[in-house]
Amino acid sequence: MSIVAWLVVGLIAGWIASMIVNRRGEGLLMDIVLGVVGAFVGGFLFRMFGHTGVSGINLYSIFVAAVGAIVLLVIYHAISRPRVL
Repeated sequence: MSIVAWLVVGLIAGWIASMIVNRRGEGLLMDIVLGVVGAFVGGFLFRMFGHTGVSGINLYSIFVAAVGAIVLLVIYHAISRPRVL
């Protein structure tokens, strides 16, 4: 995929993931970064279970990237959440 395709898929997937986990967007740049990294994570996870990863700008690729971005957001919030004793 081209850089532009990765950015488009990343933006859409990052926005979807942040809406599901946080109920608000993380900001344009953070949504893109989250979605692109989520595409790698989602592709890795889906390949582990015998499915294909991100293949272009299509609904399946956006779904895979969003799943990866949701996993990243959940882990990020679990680590960065302040602990109250």
